Amino acid sequence: MSAAPNSVLDKRDAPDVPDTLDTEKGAPGPLARIAGNPRAMLLLAVLLVAVVSAVVTSGGGAWPADLTVDIRSPLDDLNRWLVDNRTTHPLFLYFLLHISNAAEGSVDGVLSLLEGLGFIGVTVAAVLVAWYAGGAGLRRRALRTAGTALGTFLAIGLLGMWEPAMETLALMIVTVTAAAVVGALLGLAAGLSDRCERLLRPVFDTMQVLPAFSYLLPFVLLFDIGTPSVFVATVIYAAPPMARLTSLGLRGADAAALEASASLGANARQQLLTARLPLARKQMLLGLNQTIMMCLSMVVLASMIGAEGLGDEIFTALSTVDVGLALPAGIAVVLIAVWLDRTTAAAGEQLDDPSAAERKTPWILWPVLAAVTVGGALLGRALDKQEWPEGWVVAISGPVNTVVDFIEDELGSGVPVLGGTLTWSEGFASWVINPVRDLLQTTPWWSLVLVAGVLGFLAGRWRAAITVVASLGAIGAMGLWTRSMDTLSQVIAALVVTLLLGFAIGVLAARVERAERLIRPVLDIMQTMPQFIYLIPMIALFSGGRTAAIGAAVVYALPAVVRITAQGIKQVDPAALEAARSLGANTRQQLFQVQLPLARPALQLAVNQGVVLVLALVVIGGMIGGGALGVDVVKGLAKGDLGLGMTAGLAIVCLGLLLDRITQTGAAAKARDQV
Repeated sequence: MSAAPNSVLDKRDAPDVPDTLDTEKGAPGPLARIAGNPRAMLLLAVLLVAVVSAVVTSGGGAWPADLTVDIRSPLDDLNRWLVDNRTTHPLFLYFLLHISNAAEGSVDGVLSLLEGLGFIGVTVAAVLVAWYAGGAGLRRRALRTAGTALGTFLAIGLLGMWEPAMETLALMIVTVTAAAVVGALLGLAAGLSDRCERLLRPVFDTMQVLPAFSYLLPFVLLFDIGTPSVFVATVIYAAPPMARLTSLGLRGADAAALEASASLGANARQQLLTARLPLARKQMLLGLNQTIMMCLSMVVLASMIGAEGLGDEIFTALSTVDVGLALPAGIAVVLIAVWLDRTTAAAGEQLDDPSAAERKTPWILWPVLAAVTVGGALLGRALDKQEWPEGWVVAISGPVNTVVDFIEDELGSGVPVLGGTLTWSEGFASWVINPVRDLLQTTPWWSLVLVAGVLGFLAGRWRAAITVVASLGAIGAMGLWTRSMDTLSQVIAALVVTLLLGFAIGVLAARVERAERLIRPVLDIMQTMPQFIYLIPMIALFSGGRTAAIGAAVVYALPAVVRITAQGIKQVDPAALEAARSLGANTRQQLFQVQLPLARPALQLAVNQGVVLVLALVVIGGMIGGGALGVDVVKGLAKGDLGLGMTAGLAIVCLGLLLDRITQTGAAAKARDQV
């Protein structure tokens, strides 16, 4: 609907405009709106009870010892049994051992192939794959993608990270292949069968909210530390995006195309191969992109359970708080992520290019590409340069550590007016994190359970409320109430900062086109970076601790919140804005009384995704001094104390379910499905 600039529109002409447009003096205020909302009144009453109980019973918030159950001892007994029977029990000999051998053999075989090609052959192969994904020929997209691949591998060599990068790449190739196959098969089942879709959907929903740490612990129990546990954990962690998007593509196939295929006599199998799968290629390629990124993230993180490569370099450096040692490996991981993301994105753009659809790839191109790759490998052998020459490495660890020392000495404290990064860290911990932690730990446990249950009920009725209460009950029963409240305080602090920044930047990007163009490439790069990488700059700025972990969590979760917020604001019906302007609304009123209310489902989704991402990195922040549950998981994995690690991991899972159910309203779930 459109109108002349000076026209006056009746509110009935714009039904999507909220009724709260305060352009008249008699508009109801916030208290009147709360009084007219029974759900808001219920929440306010419960919060009042919680606050009063916290004040009256100061210091009595701990979970009663009589209501705890010792599960660490049975887990330790299980671990001992698994260690004693790993080489004799039929479960290991005839099932798990085959998976273990297949994983190790595949990774070793791919690594041998990469080492046989040498640095020249691998670089040539990567450039050719990227060039082909971009459309081949001399087209700008193909050359840009090939240039990204070339720059990536040259930079990896110059940083001295060639050998660990090949170890990471070998593990990536094997896990991505397996995860893509498993995800595609599950997606086919969910896309073609309503029953399978109903069974798999809640499983995928739950897996989506679990932090990556949660996937490592069970498989360490089964496979011990090493490549097999990394392989299985990574495949299970990365398969859901491929399955979801494959199912979405199959179910979203054009009905007219399917009807035309059926009218030509195609059976179900022919329809699948000639209509459904071709029409779902774009969604499946997007799923492959997400699977690749999640595999890279997990492969790097899984260095804690024996994965070699770049992740091991970063983990070793973080353990000694050596930023200079961690940065080269971190840069190499980021470059690999960008290369993989740009290559798969270019392949997706090819599907949208009508001219590309008309061009057919000559069959002779494949042998030519293989011959060029082999030629590069032979050239490396002829020059006796299989490995990247040591003389070509540029050492940056020393200069980086010098810069870090300068930041700590000169910018950490004593800066006029500003104070410094260490001063900010101490102030944030003293004035934000500690008060929130103390409030959660001193508030009676039953009061927090009551508040959480009501929040769950308001978000998703009884099912969500029961899940929330059961999650808190499980945390208390394991005897981890106090440490879980410590972790929860960090999540809350990080989430508040993330939402404040994310909503502000998202609104700016939605309303100012130039700002969006500047922000978009930064968000693209940030969203391709594995979780580990965000810890490195925070150590340099804040020297570790809870503030550093929270800072990393904020930066990690920010891109998703910004993108979802901007998308929600942009999708507001233009007719509603036009109607608001005709009623005399200024820019501020249009934003706060039209755009933000109509974008509420997207904002709720942003909160939900923000909380899940923040929790994931706050837990990993235990490696750099975040403490609480995160450090328990790290100790459990590093020292083999799986009773400690598994109980902390279960508590983290419960926190993830709790936060997801509280923030996942019906509108947010619908918005997530649309995204």
